[in-house]
Parts: sequence; C-alpha cells; structure tokens
Amino acid sequence: MDSEFSERSWQSAEGLTLYFRDYGEANERPPVLCLHGLTRNSRDFEGVAPYIASKGWRVIVPDMRGRGKSDYAEDSATYAVPNYIGDVLGLLQQEKIERFVSVGTSMGGLMTMLIAQGMPQLIAGALLNDIGPVVDPSGIDKIRTYLGQGRSFPTWMHAARALEEVHGAAHPSFDTEDWIAMAKRGMTLCNNGRIAFDYDMKIAEPFNAADENAVPPDLWPGFEALATKPLLLVRGGLSNLLPEEAFAEMQRRAPAADAVTVPDAGHAPTLDEPEVRSAIDSLLASIR
Repeated sequence: MDSEFSERSWQSAEGLTLYFRDYGEANERPPVLCLHGLTRNSRDFEGVAPYIASKGWRVIVPDMRGRGKSDYAEDSATYAVPNYIGDVLGLLQQEKIERFVSVGTSMGGLMTMLIAQGMPQLIAGALLNDIGPVVDPSGIDKIRTYLGQGRSFPTWMHAARALEEVHGAAHPSFDTEDWIAMAKRGMTLCNNGRIAFDYDMKIAEPFNAADENAVPPDLWPGFEALATKPLLLVRGGLSNLLPEEAFAEMQRRAPAADAVTVPDAGHAPTLDEPEVRSAIDSLLASIR
C-alpha cells in the first residue's frame, strides 16, 4: 500500500499556518477528510488514510490548530469546535472542494455533525468514530484527568508505558508494539531530547473552563442531517464516551446507516480493525 503523501498548508482567518497531509490525486470523486480527536493529529490516520487512498480516493488529513505541525493559537479561547470548523471551511475553499466524505473521530465527529447541521450540502457521506449526539459525562471527566498535563518522557518505551497506564482499559488487546505506535502517533521528539505530547497544552483551558452544568448543544439535528446520507457508525464496545443506549438510538434514527461495534476497544477504535476496514469499503462504495 502506498503511504506517500504531500505536506501542504493553508491559512486560518487570523493568519495561522495550518498543516495537512494530502494523499492520492484529485479526481471526480469527493475527497475524504479525516478529522482527528481533541489531543490527536494527522498521524492518527496514518493507517487508514493510505488504505482509503489506495482505493482511488484523495484523502486530506489536517492538523487542527494547536496540534502537530499546525501553528499554536495566541488566544487559547480559539481552541473550540466552531473555530476548527471555520478552519476546515478555509481549507475547503483553498482546495475548491464543494463536497467531501468526513471521517471524524471523537471531536472530529462533533465537527462533522455540526457541519452537517449548518451546511448539509458539503457532506457526501460520513463515518462517526465513537462519538454521537450524546456523550457520557464520565468519559469527559476521564479526559480532564490527563488533558494538558505537559508530561514528557526519556524514551518511546517510557512514553508507551505511560499511555498504557492511562488508556489500558480502552485497548486491552494492545501489546507493547501497539502502545509504542500509539505514542508515536500522538507524541513528538522535542528539541531537548524528551518525548512529549504533540499539542498545545493550552487546549485544556477552554475544555476545562466549560461549565459542566451547561446544557450541551443539541446535536441530534446534525446527526439526522447525516442520516440521509451514506453513513457508518463505529463504537468501541468498551467505550466510556459513547453510551450503548445512545448508539442504539443513533441506529434507530438512521436506519440505513451501517453500524460496527469493535468489542475489545474503548475510546476510540483505531479504524485499522478488519471489521471497520470492511465497513469503510462498503461506505465508500455507496458514495455518489
């Protein structure tokens, strides 16, 4: 499988230089946009992006502001989903993309639902990975325990072990090599020789400042806009973020959607699982 990509950039409205990986060639098909989770970056899709590109699709994988090779924002308050969506719209405009297939993990799935609610014509189809209109508060609390801690490690093995300590319950079948691979996707080697998480620690500020008692936006209208399109729903069977009852309700409201549960994964499946790859093939085959 050809995993080559070009490294490209675009500008945010306020002049941040934002990075994206560009796999495959533009063609008559709508491109696939892979949108990562809160603390992740474009490397999170380094397995599935070349897989999709090998099927003849152009795949665009951005680093959201404050992650990976994208600029960090001066104002941490701009680390918010509406700003990320604005950044993505700027990328679409630069690349003259009128429709795309969204592959959204966690936060990327929230972005997908909100785009579908406001601009449904942009979405040709979607994959929501371990996210839906209802989020379990215990999963949010778990994120708060590790978000923005600023830890660093002397070796990749130390980094992998630290990840396993925090996320072991979500990936009980991972071996050491899997944890090292996850570390290399989410962390980076710094100038001082230490290994650290590859995001601006200030993304924790607006996340933690959010009123825990505030009523979250109603995401069901956005989900229902997706339900009229080719749609794949993926849930980790051990997920602490997407409740099983919510996943069942999503399937009830989107009866034509394909749904896959990855039994031995929590938040979130990697999308490299065989059953997910097979479902991705079916999703892409239904895109018109």
